[in-house]
Amino acid sequence: LFPYTTLFRSGGIFGSLACIKLGDIHGRRRIIFAATLVSLIGAVLMASSFSLAQFIVARVILGLGTGGYVATVPVWQSELSSAAKRGSDVSTLGIFIGSGISIALWIDLGFYFIPGGTAVAWRFPLAFQIVLSLMVLCFVFAFPESPRWLIKVGRLEEARSILAALEDVPEDAETIDADIAEIQASLDATGTGSIKDMFTMGSQRLFHRAVLASAAQMFQQINGINAITFYATTIFEQNLGIDPTKSRILAAAMPLTQPVGGWVASLTIDRVGRRVLMLAGAAVMMVTMAILAGTTSEGAGDGALIVAVICLFIFSFMFTVGFAGVTFVYAAEIAPLQVRAAVNSVSTAMVWVTNFLLAEVTPIGFSSIKNRYYIVFAATNFCILPLVFFFFPETSGRSLEEIDEVFARSKGVFDPPRIRSEERRVGK
Repeated sequence: LFPYTTLFRSGGIFGSLACIKLGDIHGRRRIIFAATLVSLIGAVLMASSFSLAQFIVARVILGLGTGGYVATVPVWQSELSSAAKRGSDVSTLGIFIGSGISIALWIDLGFYFIPGGTAVAWRFPLAFQIVLSLMVLCFVFAFPESPRWLIKVGRLEEARSILAALEDVPEDAETIDADIAEIQASLDATGTGSIKDMFTMGSQRLFHRAVLASAAQMFQQINGINAITFYATTIFEQNLGIDPTKSRILAAAMPLTQPVGGWVASLTIDRVGRRVLMLAGAAVMMVTMAILAGTTSEGAGDGALIVAVICLFIFSFMFTVGFAGVTFVYAAEIAPLQVRAAVNSVSTAMVWVTNFLLAEVTPIGFSSIKNRYYIVFAATNFCILPLVFFFFPETSGRSLEEIDEVFARSKGVFDPPRIRSEERRVGK
């Protein structure tokens, strides 16, 4: 298990952390291009592997690239989006993450029926991702750079041009001057942008915000989604007693709910807010995990097993509604511009760390405590509810610079949600 799961996730951790400094030096597009190129090299090496050593090295390289662009893309999206549409723009990540997982599992299912001795049975599924990486490499520079990063590095005229295009107004419009002034004021208030700033509090409560971003991303994993998704075939086959072929069909069908959930999230996130989606997702996922613990117990009848399958599908759907794209939105929004790349690198690394932990613990958990392992995730989702409610301020409908103001007015960890709640009551 170690070389196939652990090394990819270890690469993802270091790939994310590499963007702490590189993201602010080279900009969002260049980092996405470089990280995608690294992941492309890893995919080529995997698909062409002739030894276990090459395969293991390829997994690490693939993880490095994947970690880099996963840490950067949400930042780029959030800095290009308006306050009114930022949530729906970035939360589309959930649609594409779910679609990618679905495509991968259906390809895997199709090649499951090819005799194992045939090289194409395992080489083609590994090579298919090369096509997607090539698409990114071809088109990433056709999109604009982040205007906020351009302002940060002093390229004001380029930033002005991009902001005008995004807002569909002339470059000399007063609104563009106001936007640039607001971004510059936010930069002045949040320090030098050095890595150590992220671990200081200051008037902008930078460490507080880094913790919130990391916690949000941690929630995405400790709710149990990867334990369910990546071990779905095992759950259907060994826990629910379904035959191998049907187990693989169900495991491939389950992530089809995720693009739908991502679509629901993108339609609602800017209307109901990030907090509501996270709270709703955690609540429903808690209930489904509790039901699974009972319906998969020894001696459960066929009816209970049908309920268990339904719960797994609901769980997969609600994960995308409440967490898949939402936490990436939140982590990117909550961090100030000066340390946004660094904070998102650390928070994305937290995704990989908790993913790594669950990948190692889940097989042991299912083998040792069997169906009671679901209770662990019922408990973690229960813990998410008060944490989000009491500590996470709502960020919808506010510009990134206005979110900075909320933390500037805060004196303690409980203040940001209260301040945002008061603003919403008076219609700000």
